[in-house]
Amino acid sequence: MTKYEVILYWSAEDEAFIAEVPELAGCAADGATRQEALANVETVIGEWIETAQELGRSVPEPKGRLLFA
Repeated sequence: MTKYEVILYWSAEDEAFIAEVPELAGCAADGATRQEALANVETVIGEWIETAQELGRSVPEPKGRLLFA
């Protein structure tokens, strides 16, 4: 499990739970249940980090709780 903050919410439009990772631009996943969305976003976080490293981009350190909205 990663230490990045994950924002989890229900999307009526998508009819799914959405899990977003604010510290990793564009990093998000969905799922039919909260647990599925969280499991899926863990996979996507790993892929996001792997891709960033392959491209020579920096990977931000997890800061924890978001201090702004």
